Amino acid sequence: MSWAFPDINVWLALTIEHTQQRSALDWWRQQASGIAFCRFTQLGLLRLLTTSGVMGGQPLTMRQAWKAYDRFLNDERVEFVAEPPSIDAAFRGFSSGRHASPKLWADAYLLAFAAELGGVVITFDRALGSRSPSLLLQ
Repeated sequence: MSWAFPDINVWLALTIEHTQQRSALDWWRQQASGIAFCRFTQLGLLRLLTTSGVMGGQPLTMRQAWKAYDRFLNDERVEFVAEPPSIDAAFRGFSSGRHASPKLWADAYLLAFAAELGGVVITFDRALGSRSPSLLLQ
């Protein structure tokens, strides 16, 4: 199976009103299977759903955030995929730049995760999309 790994902002746009929701929903409707959460995207979505600034001053409770996440897992196209044992080498490969870049660690992890499973990252982030085979949503 070929996996699609939406980044956290795509999951968020699929969950709440968002400036990029239409683009995310258009992509979502076209997917027949193989949409994956990993632990990083799961935690990221749960964190953002419970963040007041992201949620317009009305964050979800932790219980409500889990319910929002569970709605995705109830869709037969979506699965939680465990971390592949071989991820460390790929992660180091994506994160071995010669400059300090604290914002690239998370991107490198998601790219490595997708690469190790032969998947693709789905993102709105042009910089992330340019770093590996990714589907850049507009």
